Amino acid sequence: MEARRTPDERFEGLPNWSYTPHYIDDLPGYEGLRVHYVDEGPKNAVRTYLCLHGQPTWSYLYRKMIPVFLDSGARVIAPDWLGFGRSDKPVADETYTFHFHRNMMLALIERLDLKDITLVCQDWGGLLGLTLPPEFPDRFERLIVMNTTLATGTSPSEGFNAWKAYSASQPDMDIAALMKRGTPVLTDAEAAAYGAPFPDASYKAGVRRFPELVMVEPGMEGIETSKRAADWWAREWHGDTFMAVGAADPVLGPPVMEKLRAQIRACPEPMIIEDAGHFVQEWGEPVARAALKAFGEL
Repeated sequence: MEARRTPDERFEGLPNWSYTPHYIDDLPGYEGLRVHYVDEGPKNAVRTYLCLHGQPTWSYLYRKMIPVFLDSGARVIAPDWLGFGRSDKPVADETYTFHFHRNMMLALIERLDLKDITLVCQDWGGLLGLTLPPEFPDRFERLIVMNTTLATGTSPSEGFNAWKAYSASQPDMDIAALMKRGTPVLTDAEAAAYGAPFPDASYKAGVRRFPELVMVEPGMEGIETSKRAADWWAREWHGDTFMAVGAADPVLGPPVMEKLRAQIRACPEPMIIEDAGHFVQEWGEPVARAALKAFGEL
């Protein structure tokens, strides 16, 4: 499989990002593809935060939340999906499917033998991530969920339809400019950090594919998995949940999140951040602190 590997120098000097990279290149079914993840905090910590990013971001998205979790004494794992961040990037668009991504993350959880997990997810981190705990119910104990959904055969919003159309028109998307436009609080250097993994269009197949993979029509790959997950969250979930919603998100904002809240057993009223858009993690420090407080840790 032809894949690109972003040169290390593109990740040098990124603002507020000094974490040592960790790699695995022999996950079953993914041999030869290098998966990157942040692994901070004690390996024997009582809790592990598994932080899953979406499109077109990477683990850098969690730079404001990771320190809060570490200060609580926890371990933090923040992987990059294949096609993103410091993970390898298969060149062919058709490589990327729902189960290509999901099975990789299941294999990574098993390889690292993660337990006592608090799942932290947003965007595709939730579309995929929310289907993981039903597979490993004994490994997951809490949830921090931000603007995302479970896709089961219909479009989540008109905003998503517009985003999908825009994305399809941008095969060499300017990711730094997109992030700056969607999240004006970013500095130019922070916006550039989001674009760092992608030197040219040949690195962006994963970015192009994610919007196309959202299950908006019956019969698409992943629908049955997501339906089973929705049923599990409604009936079988007994852990603590914290929901934060970026109110200014036109794609997966309050109406979408209210629907998701109704699908998660005993999900409390969400934390609404009025000026936050889609990338809620850019308000990550107060979100993380509010979650720990709600969990009785602060």
